[in-house]
Amino acid sequence: MRLRHRSGTTLHLGYCTNVHPAEDLSGIIAQFDTYAVPIRERLGTDVLGLGLWLAAPVAEVLAADPALRVKLRAELTARGLEVVTLNGFPYRSFHDPVVKYAVYRPDWTTRERLSYTFDLARILADLLPDDAARGSVSTLPLAWREPWSATMADQVARRLDQLAAGLAAVQSSTGRQVRVAFEPEPGCVVETIAQAISHLARADTGRLGICLDLAHLACAWEQPAAALRALRTKGLPIVKVQLSAALESSDPEALREYAEPRFLHQTRNPHGEAADDLHEAFARNLPGPWRTHYHVPLHADPEPPLRTTTPVLREALKELAGGRVPLCDHYDVETYTWGVLPPALRPGTPRQLAEGIARELEFAREQLRDLGVTA
Repeated sequence: MRLRHRSGTTLHLGYCTNVHPAEDLSGIIAQFDTYAVPIRERLGTDVLGLGLWLAAPVAEVLAADPALRVKLRAELTARGLEVVTLNGFPYRSFHDPVVKYAVYRPDWTTRERLSYTFDLARILADLLPDDAARGSVSTLPLAWREPWSATMADQVARRLDQLAAGLAAVQSSTGRQVRVAFEPEPGCVVETIAQAISHLARADTGRLGICLDLAHLACAWEQPAAALRALRTKGLPIVKVQLSAALESSDPEALREYAEPRFLHQTRNPHGEAADDLHEAFARNLPGPWRTHYHVPLHADPEPPLRTTTPVLREALKELAGGRVPLCDHYDVETYTWGVLPPALRPGTPRQLAEGIARELEFAREQLRDLGVTA
């Protein structure tokens, strides 16, 4: 969806397709008809934005074939869909039975991660609507925290220099600007805003910046106003925002049914104590209250004593979009965990999933409208 900020800036609001498992082009196009078109129709909007997730194998094929990129763009346009942002965090196999730590590999020490991100930038340059100001690609926060060494930090610094140069070449050859956004996440080398500022201090901020995931921000127990002020002070741009909410509870036992085998659910309390997953938090009897990296539907309140971190989302949106000028223009709803919710909350059919995603987007649109953003 396209919304208009009071400054006249277009804000792009869509949903991230990493919630869907397809990893080949035919499967991705099939998703459009199964999910995206019904969502667009439910929302009553002429154009729906998708934050496409393209696994590395299909990205490599698309990047090598201009005709396939033309085909993909035509398939999107024919359905009233558009793409200004790609999710380049999961490399592949994001819906395997067990993902956990594998989602952080390959990391930014490797040539594979750089090549994948270049492929996404080339693809996005051709998918961007003609009137879009720029595109964005979100990516992992450098690496998982262990192992990490000075040698690895040097390797990452070289990759980021190569990345900036490659993005400049894409812009020179296509006339389209694509920026890459690093997404702080609990447990990673870049977990907090302070760490983002430190590790990206030498980055080309015209092409590289931050993807602010609001569930991750909450799980780090960061205050949105202070975090965003620090980014502005250091001149590190917010390239993309992922609208997400995590679980919170003062009674950790209420989270027991959310401990599941596919994704990692990093858990933190406000005293700085942490576990890499819910299973570990229970085993260690981590003191509460807990915030757990488990993306839950934005519009739905869980049964007490569980609650969500949507108050953090609202506070962050006020800072991001409530002022004279927006701090970011790309907003993606990113609830990828619909398929692993407790059975009573899990959609049983594609239609139910499409309905749930549409309700999330309605919620996000209303939050922005409350801040004076219009359709």
